[in-house]
Amino acid sequence: MPVISYREAVAQALREALDEDPRVFLMGEDIGPYGGAYAVTRGFWEQYGQHRIKDSPLSESVIVGTGVGAAMAGLRPIAEIMTINFILLAMDQIVNHAAKIGYMSGGQFSVPLIVRTVTGGGASLGATHSQCFEGWFASVPGLYVVVPATPQDALGLFRTCRELQNPVIFAEHALLYSSRGEVPDSPYKIALGVADVKRAGADVTIASYSRMVQVSLAAAEQLAGEGIQAEVIDLRTLRPLDTDTVVESVAKTHHLVVVEETSQFGGFAGEVVSQVQRKGFDYLNAPIERVAGEEVPIPYSMPLERLAIPDAERVAQAVRRLLEQ
Repeated sequence: MPVISYREAVAQALREALDEDPRVFLMGEDIGPYGGAYAVTRGFWEQYGQHRIKDSPLSESVIVGTGVGAAMAGLRPIAEIMTINFILLAMDQIVNHAAKIGYMSGGQFSVPLIVRTVTGGGASLGATHSQCFEGWFASVPGLYVVVPATPQDALGLFRTCRELQNPVIFAEHALLYSSRGEVPDSPYKIALGVADVKRAGADVTIASYSRMVQVSLAAAEQLAGEGIQAEVIDLRTLRPLDTDTVVESVAKTHHLVVVEETSQFGGFAGEVVSQVQRKGFDYLNAPIERVAGEEVPIPYSMPLERLAIPDAERVAQAVRRLLEQ
């Protein structure tokens, strides 16, 4: 299989959407001649023109609001919000409009809108540009929330999102764009709500999503050198959420660590813990461990930021602590 970057996988997904469906258009800040803040849409303006690539003003509420209206009218808009931090300015359009129109209209209208956005910290961009809000949207009925961690998953999940009649938050982590991985040549798709075992193991289960999957895999590699075999599960989507795969793993390992980048208080990992505890309590030999970001706004200072975001050593420490009980 060819090896491509996460950025290339997302760009391929967007090109496929534009090439295969004349109803599709892209809309967002700097996605035109500039090529996108993260270079995903580089060359799109020249290839597809202004009719398909809408280089919008800095007005997130207008971007999403226009997308909602266009979707209701029969188009298939893909809106890009430069970072998930800016999505706060479109919360009303996403939460009160896009997520609820289908239900409140009794199915008379649908909103097949994909909102692409960039999540996460680690690039020394300060507290207001380094947050992870995808867990918030997972609490909203009517929304799908997709958090791919690999190029293969980004492309396969996006293809599936294009078939939905409901709005999707498609969150891409800023530090994953340069990561590389194998991607099949075949026109595969990945179903939403199906977690993936990224690494098999028998001693402990580590469940995570987005960039924390890569951190968890690094921790598993470190632990393997100590004779501890960790199974790493990538949730891939937060809504729908697959905890059955996690429970099946816990039935084998009897231990669970849940890892996420955002701070622990009110974090999405709490939902994972709740569901696994309810479905698989009898399999657990120890309380479930959580590894999360520190309870502080993300520092601008790179050394301090690294301390605020979970790394492989913190995950490995949690596993060691868990297995010592």
